[in-house]
Amino acid sequence: MIIVSTEHVPGYEVVEALGIVKGNTVRAKHVGKDVIGNLRSMVGGKMKEYEEMFLEARDDAEKEMEAKAGEWGADAVVGIRYSSSSIMSGTSEVMVFGTAVKLQKKE
Repeated sequence: MIIVSTEHVPGYEVVEALGIVKGNTVRAKHVGKDVIGNLRSMVGGKMKEYEEMFLEARDDAEKEMEAKAGEWGADAVVGIRYSSSSIMSGTSEVMVFGTAVKLQKKE
């Protein structure tokens, strides 16, 4: 499955748009890592605890989106975008969405 943020895939043409596919996940950080993250926010620096959470969340959301596109028989998902929001204190939602398409190799 080809996943791109562009509207086109080089070397291919879109022959059918199947619809919008999305994946999302809501995450909360482990209380121990949350304490470390809060301490780090006071002294500054890279907050790797939260980076890890968002990387995992994006990966899960992408896998969900790709699975849905696969169910629809798509060859690719184009124009993907990410969105994130805070649901409540200590939790975040990550969503990824794009258009599932059928491709044909250009001659």
